Amino acid sequence: MNGGERRQHIAAALLFLAALLAWRFSGYAGEDRLGEIAVWAIFAMSLDLLVGYAGMVSLGHALFFGLGAYATASLALFLKCPPSLALLAAVAFAGASALVVGAVVVRLAGVFFIMITLAFGQMGWAYFLRARAFGGIGGMSRVAPLDLGRLGLDLANPADFALVAIAAAALAYLLLALVAASPFGRMLVALHQNEPRARALGLPVQRYKLAAFALAGTLAGLAGGLEAQRTGFVSPELLVWTTSGEVLIMVIVGGLGTLVGPVAGAAIWVVLRHILSDMTAYWMMAMGLFFVAVVLFAGGGLMGLARRPAAADDA
Repeated sequence: MNGGERRQHIAAALLFLAALLAWRFSGYAGEDRLGEIAVWAIFAMSLDLLVGYAGMVSLGHALFFGLGAYATASLALFLKCPPSLALLAAVAFAGASALVVGAVVVRLAGVFFIMITLAFGQMGWAYFLRARAFGGIGGMSRVAPLDLGRLGLDLANPADFALVAIAAAALAYLLLALVAASPFGRMLVALHQNEPRARALGLPVQRYKLAAFALAGTLAGLAGGLEAQRTGFVSPELLVWTTSGEVLIMVIVGGLGTLVGPVAGAAIWVVLRHILSDMTAYWMMAMGLFFVAVVLFAGGGLMGLARRPAAADDA
C-alpha cells in the first residue's frame, strides 16, 4: 500500500466516523439526509470505478441505478417477493443488464462511448416514461421496506435506514478498494493510461473493461434498490441523463480514481442542494459556481487538493 492509498483509507475511515457521529446526534431530517448521502455515495463510487480507474466516461450510468430501483419495486409489488429477496434479485438484474449493455459499449472509446451510453440511458428513461405497467410518468409508490425486525431495525424509520445505508456504503467502499488494489484494478489503471500499449502486449482489454462495467452496474443497481427502499417510490427521473450528470459531477468534484473522493462529493452535493434550495430559487446557479470553482482551483478534485500538502512534504 503506497502513501496515497493509505491517506485515502484514512480519509474514508474519518468520513465513516463522521457519518456515525452525525447519525447519533441528528434529528429526523438529518437522518433522512444521511441515508440519501449513503445511497448516492454507493452510486458515485460505482461510477468512479468506470471513470476514475478504467477511463470510461459514461453518461448513461443512471440506467442501472433506475433498473435496480424499478426491479426492487416491481418484484415486491407485482410478484409479492419479500423485500430482501426483491433487492437481491434487483441487484443481480442490474448487473446482468450491465453485462449485456457493456458487451456493446466497451468496443467503443472516447466520445463514441459517451454517446452510446447516453443513448442506452435515454432509451431506458423513455421506456419507463411511457410504460403504464410501471406507472408511466407517475412512477410506482408504496415500495415496502426491508424487514430487519430480527436485528431490531425498522427501515421505515429514517434513523434505521440511515444506519443500514451507511453500513452498505462502507462495505461497497471496502469491496471497491480491494478491487482497486488487486491485479485486476491495476490493469484497469494501466488500460486507462495507455490502452494501445496494453493491446499490443496481447492483453484481453475488452474483457477487463466489460468486467469493470458489469461490476459498476451491479453496485449502481444496489444504490437504486436502496433508493427505492428509502423513498418508497420510483419514477423515470431516476434514469434520466441529468441523474448520470449529477453523479459524474460528484465524482469529479471529489476526485477521480480515489473512491473516497466521490463519497465526499456525494455528501457535498446532497447537503448543498438542500441548503441552497431553501435559500434561493437560483440554487442550481450557486451550485454551478461552486463546482466551477472546485474544478478551476482543485483540478484533481477535493482529494487532489488534499494531496498537495503531502506531495510538497514528500518533495
